[in-house]
Amino acid sequence: MSDRFRITLAQLNPTVGDLAGNAAKARAAWDAGKTAGADLVALPEMFITGYQAQDLIVKPAFVAAVQAEIDALAVACADGPALCIGGPSVGEDLKLHNSYFTLQGGKVASVVHKYFLPNFNVFDEVRLFSRNMMQGPVAINGVRIGMPVCEDAWYTDVVEALEESGAEFLLVPNGSPYFRNKFETRLNHMVGRVVESGLPLIYLNMVGGQDDQVFDGGTFALNPGGQIAVQLPVFDEIISQIDLTRTDTGWQVEKGDFTPHPDPLEQDYRVMVEALRDYMRKTGFEKGLLGLSGGIDSAIVATIAVDALGAENVRCVMLPSEFTSQASLDDAKAVVDALGCRYETVPISDTRDAVTQTLAPLFEGLEAGLTEENIQSRIRGVLLMALSNKFGEMLLTTGNKSEVAVGYATIYGDMAGGYNPIKDMYKTRVFEACRWRNEFHREWMLGPKGCVIPESIISKPPSAELRDDQKDSDSLPDYPVLDGILNILVDEDGSIADCVAAGFDRADAKMVEHLLYISEYKRFQSAPGARLSKRAFWLDRRYPIVNRWRDPG
Repeated sequence: MSDRFRITLAQLNPTVGDLAGNAAKARAAWDAGKTAGADLVALPEMFITGYQAQDLIVKPAFVAAVQAEIDALAVACADGPALCIGGPSVGEDLKLHNSYFTLQGGKVASVVHKYFLPNFNVFDEVRLFSRNMMQGPVAINGVRIGMPVCEDAWYTDVVEALEESGAEFLLVPNGSPYFRNKFETRLNHMVGRVVESGLPLIYLNMVGGQDDQVFDGGTFALNPGGQIAVQLPVFDEIISQIDLTRTDTGWQVEKGDFTPHPDPLEQDYRVMVEALRDYMRKTGFEKGLLGLSGGIDSAIVATIAVDALGAENVRCVMLPSEFTSQASLDDAKAVVDALGCRYETVPISDTRDAVTQTLAPLFEGLEAGLTEENIQSRIRGVLLMALSNKFGEMLLTTGNKSEVAVGYATIYGDMAGGYNPIKDMYKTRVFEACRWRNEFHREWMLGPKGCVIPESIISKPPSAELRDDQKDSDSLPDYPVLDGILNILVDEDGSIADCVAAGFDRADAKMVEHLLYISEYKRFQSAPGARLSKRAFWLDRRYPIVNRWRDPG
C-alpha cells in the first residue's frame, strides 16, 4: 500500500449545456494528471453540465445525454488515474440526484449522491433533486476517500458518517458562487469539519460566470487541526497537483502553492469583469455597446467593458439633448480617450421634438413633467437597441443597485439592454470602485493602466440631465443616506425601526421603503447583472410585484 497519494485539482470554468466542451476540459485535466503521475483527477460539482443549469436538469433528454457523455469519458480515461466529476444522475430509486461520479478502469466505478440540498439564496435544489441515504467513502487505489458534495460538508452529519465508515481524508467538490467575503465563511465551515473529524480536507471549487453568478474558485486544502496547506487563486482557471503523505497519525497534505486573495473591493471589480466576459462569450456575443452620459455609472461600466472585452470590442455612444451640459460632453470624451474605445455622438433633440409633437394633441392643456423627461430616456433606449440589432453588439445597461432598488431608472429607456455589470453595486461603492480602478491595474484587465475615469466625473453631483439644473438629490436622499437605508432594508432584511435606530430619519426610511416596493415590476423586467452580495436582486431576493404591505414601524 502506497504512503503517497497525488490528486490533480482542476479548478476550471464549465459552460452550462456544453456537454462535449465540458467533457473535453475534463479530459485535458485528466491528461495533465496522468502526465503528473496522479492517482486521482478531480473536477468540481456538476461540472459536466455546468452550474447552475436550473430546469435544464429535469429534462429527460438532457440527463440521458449527460449519462452518455459520462460513459464516453470513462472509456476515454480508462488507462490512467481515476477521474471524479460532478453531474446529475438517476439513482437506483429512479429519482434525479446531484451526483459525483468516479470513473476508473473504463467505467463508472462509483456514484455519490448529494445529501443536503441547499434551498436558499440562489439555490433551488430541493425543487430539482432528491436526497438519498448517506453514503460511505469511495476506494481509489486502496485509499478510502470521503466525498461530501458541496453543502454536505457544511453540516456535521455527512462528514461524521464518512469518518465513522473509514474515510481517510475528504475531497469536497463545489459549485459555490461568489458573494463578498464568502471565502471566510467557507473556510470557517471547513475548519469545523476538519477539527471534528480529524481528517484532512480538500475543498475544490469551480470558476467562471453563469448568468448573474460568478464562481470564484479559491480551492484550498486543510490538515487536521485546520491549518491551510494549499490555497489556489480566486477566479483563475488552474490545474494543480496536491500530494498527501501517510503518517503514523493518518494522512497529511504536503505544503504546496499558497496564493493570497485580493481585498473585497478588488474581488467585486473582478467579478463584474468576469461576469460580463463570460456572459458575452457563453452567449455568443463578441462586442458590446453602451450609452455614455458623462456620469459615473456609465463611466465605470465602460471601463468594466473594456477590461472584460478589450477596447476594440466596445462602442460608447453619447446621446445628448439640450439639457446635456458641456461638462458631461467633455467628461464622456475624456473617458473614451483614456480607454481607447469607439465613440460616437447621436443627438436626440430632433427625435424628441418629433415624438412630443406627435403626442401634443393628446397632451394639450397638461403641464410638461416626468413623462417628457422619460421620453428622452426611451428615445435613447430605442436608438441604442437599433445599434445593437444592426451591428450585433450586446447593449449594456448602467443602473447601479441604489437606482435599481428605488426605481430611479426608466423602464424601456435606460433600463433597456442585455446585461448590467453594476446591478448589485450601490452608488457609494461605485465611487470607491472608480477610485480603485484609477489607482490599480491587474493582468486580467484588458484596458489600459492609469486614471481612466476623470476626477471631474467622480466629484460632480450625480444628475440624469433630463431637465435644467437636475440633480439626483432633488428626488432622492443623498446617496450615503439612501445606501445606508437600503443596506438595512435589503441586505439585512431590516425594518423601519432598525433604520431609525441606526440614526436615519423615519420619513426618509419610509420613502425609500415605498420606492423599493413599487419598483418591483421594473426589476422583474430588468437585465441580469453580476451578483456581489447575498441579497442581489433576482434569485436572492424574491418579492411579489403586487404587494400592499408596508412596515408600520
